[in-house]
Amino acid sequence: MLMWAWPQTPVLRGSVAQLARQSNDSEKGRKMAETQTLAERQAAGRHARVHAKRSLHAAIGDTDRDPVQLLRENSAGRVEALVPLRYGRMSVSPFTFYRGSAILQAHDLSSTMHSGIAFPICGDAHLMNFGGFATPERQLVFDLNDFDEVACGPWEWDVKRLAASFAIAGEHMGVHHDSIEDIVSTAMHEYRDRMSRYAECSALELWHEIVTFERMIEVAATAEGRQLINRAMEKAAGRTHENMLGKMAVLTDGRWSIQDAPPAMFHPSGPNSLLGKDRKWSDTDEWKGKLAHAFDGYLQTLSSERRELLAQFELHDIAFKVVGVGSVGTFCLVLLLVDSHGKPLFLQVKEARASVISRYFKGAGPTHQGERVVTGQRLLQAASDSFLGWTMGPAGRQFYFRQLRDMKISAEVERMSTTILQGYARICGWALARAHAKASGRAVEISAYLGNGNRFADALTQYAFAYALQNQKDYDIFMRACRSGKLEARSDEDMAADFRV
Repeated sequence: MLMWAWPQTPVLRGSVAQLARQSNDSEKGRKMAETQTLAERQAAGRHARVHAKRSLHAAIGDTDRDPVQLLRENSAGRVEALVPLRYGRMSVSPFTFYRGSAILQAHDLSSTMHSGIAFPICGDAHLMNFGGFATPERQLVFDLNDFDEVACGPWEWDVKRLAASFAIAGEHMGVHHDSIEDIVSTAMHEYRDRMSRYAECSALELWHEIVTFERMIEVAATAEGRQLINRAMEKAAGRTHENMLGKMAVLTDGRWSIQDAPPAMFHPSGPNSLLGKDRKWSDTDEWKGKLAHAFDGYLQTLSSERRELLAQFELHDIAFKVVGVGSVGTFCLVLLLVDSHGKPLFLQVKEARASVISRYFKGAGPTHQGERVVTGQRLLQAASDSFLGWTMGPAGRQFYFRQLRDMKISAEVERMSTTILQGYARICGWALARAHAKASGRAVEISAYLGNGNRFADALTQYAFAYALQNQKDYDIFMRACRSGKLEARSDEDMAADFRV
C-alpha cells in the first residue's frame, strides 16, 4: 500500500560490531579481555591508573581556541536561514549554549588524559539527552535518547559532559553551590556503583538490563520523586501518534496534511519555506522522486517484518521540522503515514553529520553517518525504536529514520526542586553506566579503574565547576559576537513574526 515503490538504492552494510571496532590499542585490549580471567581484567583496569591518575580528571583541557570560529565551522552546510535561529536558541542561557556547543567540549577534552578504554559513546550525554520512551513491547523505559554525536571515544568524555551539564544547569537555576556539588557527586557515585554491579554481570545479563519506570519508582528516595515519576508515566501514555495527529495535521478530502507553524514546522515547497529557492524544493515532482528513492534505501536497512509493517501505510504528507538546539539548521523531515483504518505513523527523517567526537578522537566505524547513528543507538540503548534505519538522501546528505515521538518524554529540569534534581542525577548516572557497560563489554576494567573510593567522583565534581566557568566565558564571547553582529541570532518568536499577516 505504501506509495513509494521506486527501484532500490544500494545499501551500505554494517553492524554494531563494526562500530564497536576501535583503534588498534583498544581492539587489542578487547581481544585480551576475551581470554583473560576476571582477576587479570581487574588488574588491567587498576593498572590504567598509572598513566591516567583519577585525580587528573579535574583538568578541563585545552581551551585556547576561538569558540565563535568553532561554532561557525559546526554550522557550515546547515540551512542558511536557520543558523540565526540556532544561535538564538543557544543565546537564551549558558545552559542552552552548552547544549548547542558540543564541539567546544570535544575540542577541550581531546587534550586531556584518559584510561585508554574507548568504544562507541553517546558523545553528547548532557542531562537533557536522557528521557523516557516506549520499547517495541510498549514498556516505558529511561535511557539515553540522542545519538547524533555517537562515535568511538573515551568513556570519560560522556561522564564529563554529564557532570558539567548538572553544574551549568544548577547555576542557571540558582541552586546553591553546595547543593550542586552534592548533585554532581551523586551522579558520579551512582555511575561508579552501577558499574561495579555490572562488572559482575554476564554479557547476556548486560544486554537484557533495562531501566524501567517501575524500577525508578522502587529506588526513588522521596514520595515527591515517586509522584513525579508516576506523572511522567501518565504524560507519556498520552504522547501517541494518534494524539499528535489532531494537533499537527488537518483532514481535507480524505487526506491528512501537516499544518505549517514556521519556523518550527513548514512545508519545504510551500510559501513558508525557509530552505531557499536554490534547493529546488519548488520542483515537487523532482524532489518526490529523490525522496522516494531515499525511502526505498531506508527500507532495505530494516528487517523484513518491519518492511511488511510499513507496507501497510500510505504517505500523506511531508514537512520540514526544526528540532532541538544543537541540531537546528540540519535537514529534518517529518513523514505522516496513515494505514487503512485511518491510524497515523509519524516518522522523523533526520540528517546525520560527522560527529564532533570523531573530529577529535580517531576510531573506526561506519562511513555512512546515518548508519553510525543507528548502530550506535542500538548498541548503547537497552531497547531501540522499531523503525530505526538509514539512507542516502538528496544532495548527498545522509539521514537516519526514527519515530517522531511514541511516548517520548523529557525532564522539565528547570521546574525541579533541588531534591528532585539530585534524584534525576542519580537516574542519569545509572542509565549512563548501563549504556557504557553494554556497549563496551568492559565493565570489569572500568569498575576496577574507578575503584570504591571517592577520587574519581571528587575529580569530576571539580571538573564540573571548572567547566561551568569555562562555559560561562565562552557564552560571554558568543553573546558579544551576537550583539556586535559578528553572529546573527534570532529567536523563534522573531522568526515566527515574519510569517504573520
